[in-house]
Amino acid sequence: MKIAVEGCMHGDLDNVYATLLHLQEVEKTKIDLLICCGDFQAVRNEKDLESLNVKPKFRSMNSFWKYYSGEKVAPFPTIFIGGNHEASNYLWELYYGGWTAPDIYFLGFAGVVKFGNIRIGGLSGIYKAHDYHLGHHERVPYNEKDIRSIYHVREYDVHKLMQVEEPIDIFLSHDWPIGITDHGDWKTLVRHKPFFNQEIQERTLGSKPAAELLEKLKPPYWFSAHLHCKFAGLVQHGEGGAVTKFLALDKCLPGRKFLQIFEIESEPGPFEIHYDEEWLAITRKFNSILPLTTRRANFGGLQLDMQECRQWVSHRLQTRGAKPFEFVRTVPCHNPSGSVSNVSSMGYCRNPQTEAFLQFLELPYLLDNTLESREQTNSPASFISRGVSIDHDSDVDEIELSEVDDAEE
Repeated sequence: MKIAVEGCMHGDLDNVYATLLHLQEVEKTKIDLLICCGDFQAVRNEKDLESLNVKPKFRSMNSFWKYYSGEKVAPFPTIFIGGNHEASNYLWELYYGGWTAPDIYFLGFAGVVKFGNIRIGGLSGIYKAHDYHLGHHERVPYNEKDIRSIYHVREYDVHKLMQVEEPIDIFLSHDWPIGITDHGDWKTLVRHKPFFNQEIQERTLGSKPAAELLEKLKPPYWFSAHLHCKFAGLVQHGEGGAVTKFLALDKCLPGRKFLQIFEIESEPGPFEIHYDEEWLAITRKFNSILPLTTRRANFGGLQLDMQECRQWVSHRLQTRGAKPFEFVRTVPCHNPSGSVSNVSSMGYCRNPQTEAFLQFLELPYLLDNTLESREQTNSPASFISRGVSIDHDSDVDEIELSEVDDAEE
C-alpha cells in the first residue's frame, strides 16, 4: 500500500491533489491513500470562516468547498486530523469522526480507523497546559476565547487513546511529541529555525500528551505538522524494542517539503475506510463521562466492562458492517458568483452522520448540551470552586508559530 502524507493543508486541496496526480503519472505508480496532519481547513461557506482562528485579512475560502459541494471529487481517499486553524464549528459536528466531503474523512477529536488492514489513529488539536484538564465547554458561536481553546487537546480524548491495546500502524498528531527532537538532527533544525532552540533546550517544544501516547502506542510510523518544517526522527522504544519512524512535514507552498510518499506492507486491495472495533468499544465505554463543561472528566466508577463492550460492538458490526455512515451535506455551500446570505444566522446543527453513529452504538447525543456548559463557562466562581487556577493571560493564546509564518508570507 502506498500512502502519501501531507503536513498542513490550509485548505489547499487543489494543489496537493494536483501534485500527487502528477507524481503518479511521472513515477508510474498508484497512491492508495492521502493522510493530512492538521490545519486542514474544511471551510464550506463564509459562515465557517467565523470559526476559523485566523486573522480576518488571512481568511480565505480556498478549495475545500469544491469537494463539499460535489463540484470536484477527491482523487484519493483522504484521512485528516484537526490542527489549530480549522473550521471548528464543522469539526465539532463530527466530534467522533466522519466524512467532511465524499472520500474525505475526519478522524475526530481523537480516533482510530482501519484502511484495509492498516490501523490509523490520530489526535486533533494542539496542547496547551491551561486547558488540558477542562472539558469540551466551547459552543457555537465561539467568543474570542473559545475560538482559540476549542482546538486545545483535552485529557479525556487522550485517555481514550491510552486505552488502545492492539497495535497501531500509523499515528497522527498536529504538534510534535515533546522530546522528539532528541531522536533526530536537531542541530540542523535550529540552524533553519533558530527560535526553536530555547524551547528544545527547555524541553517545551511540542506536546506532552503526544509524547505519552508515543511511549504507550509505539506505532511504526508517526506523522506531525504544525511547525512548518520537515524533521525526521527515529525512536527506539527500549533496548531491542519497537522502533517508531517520526516525520514532520511543512505546509503546501512552492519549494516547501510538504509531501512524503511511503509504502507499508498490507493485505491486497481494494482498500476502504472502516470503523475500528476496539475504538468503537472504547467510545461506547467512555461516552457517558464525556465532559462538556469546564469540569474535568471523572474516569472512576464506570460500570461498563471493556470485554463486554467489545463483544457488543463486534456483534453490531457483524450485523451492519463496518463502513462509516454516508456523507450528508448539512449547510449551503459557498457560491463563488455571489454571497451566501442564507447562512448568516445559522448556528450549530446536528450532523446526521453523528446521529446515526450514536444510534448505532446506542448512545445519547450530547454535543449540543449548551445550557449547562454555558453556565459553567460564564461563571468566574466555577473556576475557583473546582480548584482550577485562573490564568489571566489564558484568553490570549501565545502567538502560534504558524500564524507568524502566515503573516510573513
